Amino acid sequence: MKTSRFHEVVLGQSTDKFLRELAINVAIAGFIIHLLCCLLYDIGSLESIELIPFIDSYLDALYTPFSIILAYEVYELIRAIPESFSNSIGKQFEVVTLLVVRDIFKNLSDIGVSDVSIDSDVAFIAMEGLVFVLLFATSLYFRSQTAISVDISQQDDSIQAFVMQKKHLASGLAMVYVLVAMYSFTSWSMGVLDGETSLSRTVFFSDFFTWLIVSDIIILLVSYKHIIDFPQLARNTGFILSTVVIRVGIGTPGYTGAVLFILSASLAVCVLRLSIHSDLRNVPEKQGIKQS
Repeated sequence: MKTSRFHEVVLGQSTDKFLRELAINVAIAGFIIHLLCCLLYDIGSLESIELIPFIDSYLDALYTPFSIILAYEVYELIRAIPESFSNSIGKQFEVVTLLVVRDIFKNLSDIGVSDVSIDSDVAFIAMEGLVFVLLFATSLYFRSQTAISVDISQQDDSIQAFVMQKKHLASGLAMVYVLVAMYSFTSWSMGVLDGETSLSRTVFFSDFFTWLIVSDIIILLVSYKHIIDFPQLARNTGFILSTVVIRVGIGTPGYTGAVLFILSASLAVCVLRLSIHSDLRNVPEKQGIKQS
C-alpha cells in the first residue's frame, strides 16, 4: 500500500496535471528568453563565445521549448509502463519523434552558418524529415492499436500482482530519470563553460534509454512468472530489441542513426502486427474449445 501511495504521488493524475502545466509555462518562458538572447546577439549587445552556437540563429530558440516538452514526454513514457508493454513502446516512439524534430530544427539553424556544404545539409535534413514521418506514423499506429483500456480489477490476482510490480518499477525509474536529468544537465553545463558547445541528442537520452532498456528487461523477466504464452513473450522481446536499436541510433550520428530509427520503427510495427494477427487467429480456436 505504501508503494502504491508513492506511485500515486510520483506518477499519479494530479502530479501529471501539475507537471504538464509547468512544462507548458516553462517552455513558453524559455522560448521567449532564448529569442531575446538571439536578438541581443543579433544587435551586438550580447557577446559570448560559449553561447554563440546557441544564439547565432533565431531558429536556435526552438531548441529550448522542444527540450522542455521532451522532458515532459519522457515522464509520460514512464507513466505508461504499468499500463502495458505496447503502450510504453508507443510512447517511446512519440518521444523519439519529438527528438528527431528537435534535431531537424537545430540542423536548419546551422544551414549557412557551418562550413559544411548546404547541399549536404539539405540532403540530411530531407532524410531526417522522412524519419520523422515514419516515426510519427509508428506512434499513431501504436496509439490506435493500444487504445483499449483494461480494467485491472477484473483480472486475476497474478496479473494484478504483475501490474503492481510494474508500478514499483516505474516509480523507481522516475527517480532514476530525475537523477540522470540532473547529471546530464550538470555535465552539459560544465562542458559549455569549458568551451564544448555542441548540442547533441546523446545528452540525457543516451543514458535514459540505457536505463529504460534495463527496466524493460526486468519487466520481461518478471513476466515469465505470469505469462506462459510464447507469442506474448516473443512480442515483448521484439519490443525490447526495437528499444535497443533506438538506443544505438541515438548515439550514432548522421545517416546511420537515421537508418537505425527506421529499422526500429519497422521492427516494432511488424512485431505488433504479427501479435495482433496471432491473437485474432486464436480467438476462434478458443471459442471452439469452449463450445465443444
